[in-house]
Amino acid sequence: MLDELAEPVVAAPMAGGGSTPELVAAVSNAGGLGFLAAGYLTADAVRDQIARTRELTPKPFGLNVFVSERSVVDGSAVAAYAERLAAEAQRYGVPLGDATGGDDDWSAKLALLSEAHVPVVSFTFGCPPPEVIAEVKRHGSEVLVTVTSAADAREAVAAGADGLCVQGQEAGAHRGGFTNDGVDHTGLIPLLRKVSAEVDVPLVATGGLSSGADVAAVLAAGAVAAQLGTMFLPCPESGANPLHLAALAAGDTPTEITRAFTGRPARGLVNRFLAEHSGAAPAAYPHVHQLTRDLRRAGDQQAMSLWAGQAYEFARPLPAAELVRELAAGARSALAAAARRWPV
Repeated sequence: MLDELAEPVVAAPMAGGGSTPELVAAVSNAGGLGFLAAGYLTADAVRDQIARTRELTPKPFGLNVFVSERSVVDGSAVAAYAERLAAEAQRYGVPLGDATGGDDDWSAKLALLSEAHVPVVSFTFGCPPPEVIAEVKRHGSEVLVTVTSAADAREAVAAGADGLCVQGQEAGAHRGGFTNDGVDHTGLIPLLRKVSAEVDVPLVATGGLSSGADVAAVLAAGAVAAQLGTMFLPCPESGANPLHLAALAAGDTPTEITRAFTGRPARGLVNRFLAEHSGAAPAAYPHVHQLTRDLRRAGDQQAMSLWAGQAYEFARPLPAAELVRELAAGARSALAAAARRWPV
């Protein structure tokens, strides 16, 4: 499927509202590959989004599913963090959420995959067991797994993944690694080299990409396509929060990786909440995500999870199809210029 794309551009799945059927369809109709995000939605809501996407495009598209967390959660650390956040709840006049954990409707979403026949299914936050991957493939889907290390890559390919989404530390939003025990700070280009030395499957590169030249760079480094997320957030087809878009447009804030909002490492714009609570946030996903839900929805940029990749300041409010064409044309131009300068 990836080798057959007219343009080597993938719109990243952005859970929480950024990815919409309209955005996905626009990218796929332009020759790229759009991705729906199943994260945080019920299986029924995902089913509706799949149906809507098929109304908008006859082209292939993808669906991303969160894998159940495998890391052990320290309940006492979650309780201590909740106590710390009590003042935030009072400040905004909202309750803290119930940190009950859960598996993001995993079983129901797997059942949906058996009937939906989505062309490409990707998994994040872990690698499903081989029998799960085999079942998804049996129903006609190609399977990608998000990896952040060579060890992740070996495990995913051994489990039957058709390809990998290789995520460098420059990426906005959550790191997609298999465990929540630490943070791998390997950049995208070195990570592509490490992964390609270990496995022989198609690689989609993601992390801080913002231009056609960036797309060309990862293609030259061995990827078959480039995946971008932050660059698609300002597109009119996106469902991103206007406050989030305003923060991106300002372009004057650094990014950092934090667990403060969700309990899993994620890159976002530095704001008051991130600065004050990152050091105390436990490795506890989805528990911290549940705790902070209403805080993040209180309408204050200083308490929102403003996910952004390292090159976020280059994001512009272009129609998604125009962005795909611009990225693809820029990649061709960059590769052609390199070939003229250093002919083979």
